[in-house]
Amino acid sequence: MPEIKYNRVILKVSGEALAGDKGFGINPPVIKQVAEQIKSIHDLGVQIAIVCGGGNIWRGETGAEMGMDRAQADYMGMMATVMNGLALQDGLEQLDVPTRVQTSIEMRQVAEPYIRRKAVRHLEKGRVVIFAGGTGNPYFSTDTTAVLRAAEIEADVILMAKNNVDGVYSADPQKDPNAKKYDELTQLELINKNLGVMDSTASSLSMDNNIPLIVFNLNKPENIRKVVQGDNIGTIIKGGTK
Repeated sequence: MPEIKYNRVILKVSGEALAGDKGFGINPPVIKQVAEQIKSIHDLGVQIAIVCGGGNIWRGETGAEMGMDRAQADYMGMMATVMNGLALQDGLEQLDVPTRVQTSIEMRQVAEPYIRRKAVRHLEKGRVVIFAGGTGNPYFSTDTTAVLRAAEIEADVILMAKNNVDGVYSADPQKDPNAKKYDELTQLELINKNLGVMDSTASSLSMDNNIPLIVFNLNKPENIRKVVQGDNIGTIIKGGTK
C-alpha cells in the first residue's frame, strides 16, 4: 500500500468544476471523473469529506445583484449545493464507494442532518461524507464551510480542487503572461496580497485554526491521489502566519 501524507481530508469542489466545459449545470462525465479520483484515494484508506459549491447552478451574490433579498438568494445557493452533493453521491455509489450526504438545513427525505459526531463516525467506518447546504446561514461561502467543517472533524488538510487552475498566481495567468505561480504561501500572505483564492472569512478561520490548504487542478487525472501522497503539485497555503 502506497504511503499517504494526509489521513483525513476535506475536498472542496467548486460548482464550476462540476459543470466542466459546459459552464452551467451538472455534467455527468465530470461527476464520473471526479468520483473515480475520489475512489482512488478511498482505496488507499484516506478518510474523505467533501464540500461542494453551487456556482454551477446558482450564486447568492448574483441574485442579490439582481435585486433579490441577499438572505433569500443565499438560501437558494445552499439548495444548489445539495443538488451537487446528491449528484456526487450517486457517482460515488455507482463505483461502490459508501457515501453519506449531510445537510446543514434539514431535508431528511434526501440526506442526514449535519451532526459532527455522526460525520466523524462515518469517516472512521470508511464512508465518504458530503457536507451540503453550506453552513446553513446566509452571507457565508462554501469556502468558509470547508474550513469550518475541517476544524470540526479535525481534518489534516483542505484540498481545494479548481477547474483548470493548477495553483495560486499573482494575477490571472490567462490574462497576464507575467503572472507568477506561488509554490507556498501563508494565509496571512493570501489575505494581504488579495489573491482571491477564498474569501477573507474563510482565510482568517483557516489561519486561526492552523489548517493548511492545497490548491490544485482537478482536471488532471490522479491529481487528488498525488496530493494526498505528498507530491508537490499546486500551491500549499500554510494555516498559520509563518
